[in-house]
Amino acid sequence: MKPPLLLLCHRIPFPPNKGDKIRTYHLLKYLVSHYEVHLGAFIDDPDDWQYVTEVESLCATAHFVSLEPKRSTLFSAIGLLTGEALSLPYYRSRSLTSWVKSTLAQYSIDKAMAVSSPMAQFLSSSSLHLTTKVIDLVDIDSDKWAQYAQMKPWPLSWVYQREAVKLFAYEQRIAQTFDVSFFVSSAEAQLFIEKAPITETAVSYYNNGVDSHYFSPHQVENNPYPESVPVLVFTGAMDYWPNVDAVEWFVTDVFPLIRKKHPRIEFYIVGGKPTDAVVRLQKVDGVKVTGRVADVRPYIKFATAVVAPMRVARGVQNKVLEAMAMEKHVIVTEKGLEGINAENGYEVLVADTAQDFSRCIDLVMAKALQDMGIQARRRVTEDFNWANTLPVIRQYLDQTAELIPS
Repeated sequence: MKPPLLLLCHRIPFPPNKGDKIRTYHLLKYLVSHYEVHLGAFIDDPDDWQYVTEVESLCATAHFVSLEPKRSTLFSAIGLLTGEALSLPYYRSRSLTSWVKSTLAQYSIDKAMAVSSPMAQFLSSSSLHLTTKVIDLVDIDSDKWAQYAQMKPWPLSWVYQREAVKLFAYEQRIAQTFDVSFFVSSAEAQLFIEKAPITETAVSYYNNGVDSHYFSPHQVENNPYPESVPVLVFTGAMDYWPNVDAVEWFVTDVFPLIRKKHPRIEFYIVGGKPTDAVVRLQKVDGVKVTGRVADVRPYIKFATAVVAPMRVARGVQNKVLEAMAMEKHVIVTEKGLEGINAENGYEVLVADTAQDFSRCIDLVMAKALQDMGIQARRRVTEDFNWANTLPVIRQYLDQTAELIPS
């Protein structure tokens, strides 16, 4: 009989169609093979309610709480009065708090795992009598807010800088009160250790994985692009501000340089829920915005190159891993490559300025790097395999781990 486990996620872990949901989906699949999982999760996208039954089929029990972003943003302002990080009241829920307490008691659960820092608040009470608490912080979310602050005008810059400070203080408290805090890469875990005055034994990591069978160039046949047109592609959720910022900068500062040398080249922005700002980019000649697509793989496979011009990023970019697995030339900023031990010029191309991107495109168009895609896929299959990365979680949940993986 499997031991019971409580799992709390800030977003329903299905469908696995963007970064955080990919990670939590594979986490859930791993945990249910070893534990009787009782899942509590928020749903912030009305379209995701259709997947509740599928997620429930994986779990012993499940409880879902509707989260309306505009309403929650208003509630988050409470943090300005209480002095806490705004992310905490954003996710506060009496319904989930009550469910956690009753579920732990009903099923005699003494082990719990949370995903993302705001979910820690539901496991903070000593009255829950938990013997083991672990959390997947994924990345240093507070640092992302600090990056936002640098790129936004006042008063948003003040709000975001305040959130960076308050949330980092909360992340430190989590690391001191949970048995282990996981991050998305060894680099992210080490950075947290350097920033926070805690012992290293409280911090570990597990890499993201990629389904290298699904993300394979040999699984895709239909070309979605016009014949004989060179294409650059960006993939990702297009209502996520770092992605919006990335494509806006690319279209404004980078693409004109590329078009001067390669006037037929086009730039496709592929991903669901594009903001009005993203849609407006289509006014630029050669820029296409697809919105959500049923299968992103053809857009990756048949592109001349995949670009990831991230200026704000933390953790590991799944879009980069998936493109590498598809044996593509990937041109990425240093921020976008964080957590991926890929060699510049051999497995990927790193570019941080418009001129760098333009030079990299020249190399790709000249077919000067024919083996790069093969090397990229090899890197992903070796370093980003769910079967190899996830078992460390069970070691900590069962309190058998002796060393942090290195």
